[in-house]
This record gives sequence, structure tokens and C-alpha cells, in this order.
Amino acid sequence: MKEKTMAERAQEIREMLVKWRRHIHQNPELSFREFETSRLVAQELSRIEGMNVKTEVGTTGVIGTLSQGNGWTVAIRADMDALPIADAKDRPYRSQNPGVMHACGHDAHTAILLGVARLLGEEFQNGEVQGTVKLIFQPAEEHTGPYGSTGAPRMMEEGALDGVDRVIALHMNPERTVGAVQLNDGYTMASVDTFQGTLYGTGGHGAYPHLGTDPAWMLLPVLQALHGIVARRVSPLEPAVVSIGQIHAGTASNVIPSEVFIQGTIRTYDPQTREMMIKELEKAFSLVDTLGGNYTFQVEQGEPGLYNHPSVNEVISAVIRDLYPDMRIYRGPFGMGAEDFSYMTEKIPGAMFFLGCALPDGIHRDLHTPVFDIDENCLPIGAAILAETALQLLKREREGT
Repeated sequence: MKEKTMAERAQEIREMLVKWRRHIHQNPELSFREFETSRLVAQELSRIEGMNVKTEVGTTGVIGTLSQGNGWTVAIRADMDALPIADAKDRPYRSQNPGVMHACGHDAHTAILLGVARLLGEEFQNGEVQGTVKLIFQPAEEHTGPYGSTGAPRMMEEGALDGVDRVIALHMNPERTVGAVQLNDGYTMASVDTFQGTLYGTGGHGAYPHLGTDPAWMLLPVLQALHGIVARRVSPLEPAVVSIGQIHAGTASNVIPSEVFIQGTIRTYDPQTREMMIKELEKAFSLVDTLGGNYTFQVEQGEPGLYNHPSVNEVISAVIRDLYPDMRIYRGPFGMGAEDFSYMTEKIPGAMFFLGCALPDGIHRDLHTPVFDIDENCLPIGAAILAETALQLLKREREGT
């Protein structure tokens, strides 16, 4: 009798994957508050023979470990948190938590990794695997909460990647339908930094502007310089964004304000471009020195750019071609959004691929929108690719390929 492929085995647990995903979708929890989701994950992992389960890692994170013999340690990561968005879709599994919604697919990521745990648990029970697999269920990909960092670095601080040789993950991609994946070598999502600064003048009476210094007037050349950084200081071939999100000044129509507050975001791929843009931003703020004002400026650095290691992508690609010969593979970066899985691939060779999940009805349901939803046929595909990639990474290490 022919042995079943990982794709066939994953398809057999589709109903379970859907059940998990819908339960998590109906009960979304915000960053670092994933208490019930973590409890569900730990409960399901504990049902698997040989699984070591560790909870409360990085606050609400869970790690399941399967290990046998010697060899590499491969980690697979899924994020669990939802967003502060009201669910606007008409589905029986819509969010039951008002104002909170899984609008980025983390419910699917979590369900898929639970499926991977089931599939790999069977492999380890058969005694055919040598090495270790860590299943990392991470809190707080979206927000830092009260801790000043997202979930990935917090779990790493508590040893989540200790001894890990390779790390892999996936992300829902609503721009592609089921039957498509997107891969990219090198930088694939952006680093994210938040900047803020204040321009100071004396302010004064609106009728007598000549008697003081006006930071609202100084704002004009500062904004022009800020928006000129990408156009004139960054190579046209290098992805980079500066966006202003907030400007606050003044209290009355006849009062020239004494200060103007500015806040925005910087997005880049290349670390050197990131450093250069921060320096250029401060230069833009410093223009007020020549106009009779002064300023403060600070940058809060967030996630680094997501770097996908080509050698890991090579294995993922080979697995996809083997399991799903008709799968459409698109090449190219995913965009200027950020993903805190980047902290992991900054330390350990790894890669994230983007799994087509759009429903085939032509309606655009983008990430982080109130109508976001997925075609659940993507769930077993994601589980099969992740599980088989982990096995192939362990196998290649043993064979020295």
C-alpha cells in the first residue's frame, strides 16, 4: 500500500483545522492577553504523545517540543494575537469579543501550527525522525503592550530559540487565492521605526507675528525636507518610506503656538538605509535652528527588516513543488509592512512564506480590515508545507546536504 503524502495526511485533518481556526476567530484576544488561546494550544499539544509543553513563555507564549535522537533543532513559529478592530463580516464564526478581531490571520496561523504538531507527532511516534522540532506559539506580534517590545523578542529572551538551527513560518496572503504561495529571498518586509519631534518658538499674538518666532511657519520647510529624504537621499532602487501620521499645534485662532508636535513612521529594508534615514530626519528638524527656533527629536526603533535566508527558501520551494506540483509560486517581497518574525531570522537562518488565502468571490479582504476572512482550504496546505519542510531540514542536516 502506497504511503500517504504529507499533503494527503494534512487534508485528512482539515475538519479539525477549521474547527480550531473558527473557535479562535470567535474568541480573539489582544496582544499579551491571549490567555484562552494559549490554554487551548497547551491543551491540544498535551494530547500528543511525546510532546513537551511549556507555557507562559514571554508572558502568554507556548512552546511544544518533540525530540528524538541527535540532529538539528528546527523551530516553527505562529503568532496568536488579534487586533482592536470590530468584525464587520456576516459569518457564523464572526468575533464574539466586541471591538476585537483576527484581521491578520493569526487564528489561521495558530490552527495550522496545531495541525503541524499533530502531523509531526505521528512522525516522531513512528521513530523515523532524528532531531528536535520546537513549535513556538507567540503572543503579541501586533503590539508591544506594557512591555516595550512585541512577543518575539520576549520569547527569545526566555530561551525560545536556544539551540535552534533553523526557523520557519508562514503568513496569510489575501492578495492570492488558494493554490498560490509567495516566496522571496533576502529582505521581504520592512523595518519599522517611529519618530517624533517638537519644534519650538516663542509663539505670540496672532495680530503681531513679527514680535515672536512662529514654529507653525517653521513647520513648512521641515515637512518639505522630511518628504524629500526618500526622493533625494535614497536610491530609487532601495525601498524606503517616510510618512507623517500626526501634527499637533495651537489652542486658538488668534494665538501663534509656541510648539508644534510631529510624529511619523520610517520603513526600510536595508539596515544602512535605515540608519541613514534616521540621521537625515534629524537634519530636517534641525532646519529650525536657522529660523530662530529649536527642536527635540527622538526615534523608537521597532522590528528589523524581515530577512529570508535563501538556503531555507530553497527547501520550502522544493517541498512545495513535491507536495503540490500545480502550486503557483510567485517571487517578490511582500511589502513595507512589518513582521516581528524578523527578530528570529535576524538571529537564526530562517524564512517566512506567504500563503494564498483569498476567497474566490472577487471581494478584496485586505489584512487589518473589518471584513478580513480566508478560504479555509488553505489550512491543510499550510500545515503540510510547514511539517514537511521541518522534516526535510532535519533530513538534509543528517545527510549533510
